[in-house]
Amino acid sequence: MQPTDDRLDAGLAASERTPTHTTRLGGRELGGQVQSWKVERAYNTDLPEAMRAVSGSASAQLEVLLGGTAGEAAPRLYSAWADRSSGDVVRPGQSVVHAAGVNGRTLPAFRGTVRSRSAASGGDSVTVQALDGAERLRGPASLPRPYHGFYYGRPVATATWCVDELLRQGGIDTCPPPRAPLADTQDVAPFTVLYASLHGGFNASYGQPEVVPSTADYRWVRDGAPFEMALMPERPGLRASWMPRSRFVTPGGVFQVECWANTALAKGNTVELKAVFDRSGGAAGYLSALFDISTGLVRITSGTVGGGYWYFDWTFTKLAALRGNWHLGFMVDTRGTGGSVLPTVTPRMTGPDGGYHTGPPATFVEAAGAHPRSELQQIDLTTDMPVECLQVTDRVWTGTVGAYPRTEWEQAGQWRRGAELDEAALPLYDVPKVSGSQWDAITEIARASMSTAEFDEQGVFRWRGPSRFARVPAREDATVTTVRDISSLTVSEEIDACRNHCEQPYQDWAGIGLAHGTAQLDTRIREIRPGVPEEVTYAIADEESDVGPLTIVDDTTASTATHRVRFGSTATGGTAVKGQVVVSSRREGPAYIVRFTNTGTQSVWTVTKDGKPSVQIDPLKRSADPRQRVWARWSPASQAYYGKQQYLAAASDWVQSAMSAYELAQAMLDAGRYPVPVLGEVEVLHDPRLQLGDVVRVVDSAGARLDTLAWVVGARTTCTAGSAPQQVLTLRGAGYNGVPLDEGLTPDVPLDPVYGKQRTYQMVTAQYATLADLTAEQLTYRTLIDTLGGAA
Repeated sequence: MQPTDDRLDAGLAASERTPTHTTRLGGRELGGQVQSWKVERAYNTDLPEAMRAVSGSASAQLEVLLGGTAGEAAPRLYSAWADRSSGDVVRPGQSVVHAAGVNGRTLPAFRGTVRSRSAASGGDSVTVQALDGAERLRGPASLPRPYHGFYYGRPVATATWCVDELLRQGGIDTCPPPRAPLADTQDVAPFTVLYASLHGGFNASYGQPEVVPSTADYRWVRDGAPFEMALMPERPGLRASWMPRSRFVTPGGVFQVECWANTALAKGNTVELKAVFDRSGGAAGYLSALFDISTGLVRITSGTVGGGYWYFDWTFTKLAALRGNWHLGFMVDTRGTGGSVLPTVTPRMTGPDGGYHTGPPATFVEAAGAHPRSELQQIDLTTDMPVECLQVTDRVWTGTVGAYPRTEWEQAGQWRRGAELDEAALPLYDVPKVSGSQWDAITEIARASMSTAEFDEQGVFRWRGPSRFARVPAREDATVTTVRDISSLTVSEEIDACRNHCEQPYQDWAGIGLAHGTAQLDTRIREIRPGVPEEVTYAIADEESDVGPLTIVDDTTASTATHRVRFGSTATGGTAVKGQVVVSSRREGPAYIVRFTNTGTQSVWTVTKDGKPSVQIDPLKRSADPRQRVWARWSPASQAYYGKQQYLAAASDWVQSAMSAYELAQAMLDAGRYPVPVLGEVEVLHDPRLQLGDVVRVVDSAGARLDTLAWVVGARTTCTAGSAPQQVLTLRGAGYNGVPLDEGLTPDVPLDPVYGKQRTYQMVTAQYATLADLTAEQLTYRTLIDTLGGAA
């Protein structure tokens, strides 16, 4: 139910209502010119009609009949050939906001964009049709498909994570978005090299998982998450790692590592963020920030993995005293021109009370804290508490680190939350390939996972999992009665709504691992000139997973990397160059695109030590296809009354575990164990508070004599100027009318009892000694054969 106020409630309860509405197109109020309007929304699914509340997507539609004004006919003002000064207000793609109510008070009824306009010459009306937020998701659907899920034999994402990612691609956010998702042409502006929302998966929008923990060590939580969903450790010290999409170099620019954490739900005391850098000779360096909520200590360390290090400490009393959602991060300045750099570091935090905390910049002076030329290798997260929205940004700032604005740190005014998710569902070892638009992909996921997807009247996207309709609600959101609200009501019950044997196919990923595709060797040696980014495209097969940026190898140690590049100081080989070329990668369909950016002052070449092309692409894929299995759930009690009524769900790449299949089969059985009545075409007094998924109590004291709870699964509201709005609801019963009793009934068996029990010739002659005896009764042949009796 939409929230309301006392004045609107009083207007709805009054014996007389004065309908009111507002309609804005392009931000301009045109409600006075509206001759009629209609809003329709309903779940759309391929399930039986009587069960469509179980899953599907809902896209609301608004149709407005617009009249002219100031003596000008509507077609002249608003047709496709009208002057832009007036016609643009209803052009396709223009914003539309509609609200409706009574007695001068309105509630949101629709928010979307114009889809079409139609002007009939000779009249004074233009028909404008609009669709809701689903129109924002018409871009091409694409999901990162890392290999780490089947490599580790652990889920790398969930269907919920995929929905969240598709929403983000359409500009609909559930938590702070990537700071700089797009690269500029010269690679000098800020650039997001890792972004992991942690909304039900380790998969990353930008970057890839590197180390995926065991499922026994974590869970996904929404209660207490900083924004929408968070990674919750089951015990202290949970570790996960990611590979960036860009291996930026040090010495280089200013980068930032950050996340959100809820310190009130901590299993321990610390969160640590670490950036690991690949150096020559197989060595690795790191920069890390440790946040300790027990003491308020923040420690930033710079050193060598397995070797020396140095650190700075800051103490923030608020971090120790105030529990809740904290924005934690640190900034590192690695700008320099020499062969190594002593970084300048700064911690930065925002507390749950909105307080902003930053420490004074500190510059390392000890040799143990220096960083020779190297490239970013991976990002590590070690946490004792729920974490959300992990991201790393390169070139995040060009001034001094101490002058970084608070508004930039907090992304103030840069985003608004536009969606709500449900619990993480359907763990995925391999992210399925998607096609079509983002809305098409979300609809596909909704059907496979028995979930619902919809935009509400305020433009907020809502994702509900299969548990939404699993239980009979405790109470109603509103009541409609035949005494006051209902003008017509049809109740139907059909055998097609009964599904008492439910089968859910699923993919069995047990025993499937990683396999290497055919390695691709570059055919030419490429010169990478200073300050001139170069992109090279390589083909990648559809069945091959995404691979990250190439590993930069040198000559000081034998490298086992098969996905690699070597940069030489000369075109014939020369000496290996480390920490000078930024290597980035991305996948666009069948293309794997590598981007090289030389940050030095001299050209380098993609060449091996012995003068051959050094770029080698190593595609990765699953070692075998998963086996298709089926999990079934059934109800003997229901089958005793209705017979076996099967529902076989379509095989889907989204169901990749036996537990998921079990839960989906059980949810379908719970929904269809007995046929649930559908209340179709329930015409009621217009109630602008009602939304899809609301629970209404239907009381019919005149006709069917029913008093039942039902879910709103469809709603159509129409209004013509000068008359009251008409609202027609489609309702699905929240429960069935008990188990059949068949009291006093003896149902006939399916087979006629007399079938096969015909009188033999011996029986006839035993009863009728002569032909005269037989003909005296004037029996028909059918009666003679079917009537039992006589001697055996």
